[in-house]
Amino acid sequence: MASRKETDVSDIEDGDGLEEEPGEVIDSAPPMKVGEERPLGRTGLAKKLLRRGRGWETPELGDEAAVHFVATLTDGTRFDSSRDRDEPLTLKLGQGQLVSGLDHGIITMKEGECALFTVPPELGYGAVGRQGVPPNAAVRFEVELISWIRVVDICKDGGIVKKILVKGERNEQPSDLDEVLVKYRVALPDGTIIAEAPEEGFEFYVKDGHLCPAFSKAVMTMKKGERVKLLIQPQYAFGDKKFGNSDQLHNVPPNSILDVDLELVSFKPVIDVTGDGKVLKKILKEGEGAFTANEGAAVTISYAARLEDGTVFEKKGLDGEQPLNFVTDEEQVIAGLDRASATMKKGELAMVTINHEYGFGSVEVEQDLAIVPPCSDLIYEVEMLDFIKERAPWEMNNSERIEEAGRKKEEGNLLFKAGKLRRAGKKYDKAADYVGEDGSFGDDEQKLVKALRVACWLNAAACSLKLNNFQEAIRLCSKVLDYEFYNVKALYRRAQAYMETADLVSAELDIRKALDIDPVNREVKMLERSLKQLQAESNRRDAKVYSNMFAWMTKDTSKSNKKLKVEKPEKSKDEEENMAAMDMEKTADSSVPVETRTVVDSTLNTFS
Repeated sequence: MASRKETDVSDIEDGDGLEEEPGEVIDSAPPMKVGEERPLGRTGLAKKLLRRGRGWETPELGDEAAVHFVATLTDGTRFDSSRDRDEPLTLKLGQGQLVSGLDHGIITMKEGECALFTVPPELGYGAVGRQGVPPNAAVRFEVELISWIRVVDICKDGGIVKKILVKGERNEQPSDLDEVLVKYRVALPDGTIIAEAPEEGFEFYVKDGHLCPAFSKAVMTMKKGERVKLLIQPQYAFGDKKFGNSDQLHNVPPNSILDVDLELVSFKPVIDVTGDGKVLKKILKEGEGAFTANEGAAVTISYAARLEDGTVFEKKGLDGEQPLNFVTDEEQVIAGLDRASATMKKGELAMVTINHEYGFGSVEVEQDLAIVPPCSDLIYEVEMLDFIKERAPWEMNNSERIEEAGRKKEEGNLLFKAGKLRRAGKKYDKAADYVGEDGSFGDDEQKLVKALRVACWLNAAACSLKLNNFQEAIRLCSKVLDYEFYNVKALYRRAQAYMETADLVSAELDIRKALDIDPVNREVKMLERSLKQLQAESNRRDAKVYSNMFAWMTKDTSKSNKKLKVEKPEKSKDEEENMAAMDMEKTADSSVPVETRTVVDSTLNTFS
């Protein structure tokens, strides 16, 4: 190739006259100015910015980049150029198709950017050189980044390689519960089309999959409107088996690699409302704004409710029926509808699938339009017409907060009496939040606020004890004792929780403190007797363990003594157990699980 002592560098101008390229950061340095040259790391590679690019994104190693380049020696002698061929070069970044150093320069560029890279010999053509490049010569590449295609190794093993042809909208991606609408064409390497979606696309749930395992894995990495090309290896396609001869799929030989054009047209988010997969909400139409109805919100909804076989058993707000008004978390509707409604935005339309455990349970229920058989799963198509959220504490003045806390506490008491312990506990938690420590209450309000706060914590601890949530009971009683170290009820309930978690030492300390404060308290004394029984049972169990261990040691020692012809009298089993029990009276191990639960019906177990 004839060499030319010229370069196109001087012909490239900064089109808009701006001097800085905002946002570009190289080794935490400030943005480069047009005409500025800067080293990239410590390898000897240097970059001079000739023209700013567009946007903020840059390619990554592994991506496919389309570039124009002019390659010269440091004296300006040209030895290669894509401009001479009038055709951009496509590079797989990271493979060093030109020189390895250039790839590390291109990944600092933005779309449309022009830059001049100086590449040292060790990152260029090295000690061998090439035609037009002497050995150990530094070279320069003037590069224009025209575009690039993001290439993603989805499974990090080369099994599914995704090339992004068209970027998607927004940032949301489908989850495994969501329903997706896709268009696709699947071909073999020889171009034979083996499957194609209908013109309107194909819908499927991600968790259920479609065609082959790669589809679900790929679609979970895509955004709405994104178009990609997939290269799928056999392990994520159909493996070593032959597939085909169906309406969906033509013949696919064993161990076939698949070329797939895939577009994510849209998807409907599916939310696991209850966290156990028994109440699923599929969003059919997005609601307005960012706020959802919450627990305690007054909501207005319309819906059509049906069984799985399509039988409609109830309608509200449709066909002349009035919409339904209710307050969430008040058990005014079935639990599944209640929980789902509390997650909806105004104007949102959703399909809610409700397991019978969150519906009408195992009983037969007569509804407006049909009878719901026992253990029926239900489907509600619900629209949130409007809601008024329950006012938050920060939206109230002090007197309103105190009044609301008192009202929530009384509601909790009624629920407690009715045996609805979880709801009662929530009411007490809310009440305590209204008079929380973050409030700026006046001196004249502090006494009432403190009393409300303590009463709510104690009542919530009583709920936790009955629900076997002993650690929460300990936490709540400890909060009370931080305020009132002499509170007998808190000591009593925390001791109960400690006993249930086999922490007999801590239980004994709390009981002693309570008796120091109130030596004649009958309930605390009864609890103390129960504790002593548990300690005695623990000691007996430990004695038996030690007895068995001593018996084994004695037997082993006896064998050794026989070998030495030394005879010693053996202790009886009863003597060994008595000795072990005496030892355990001195050092009781309180970590043994409690088998007997202490239940004391007393004034200390009532709510405030």
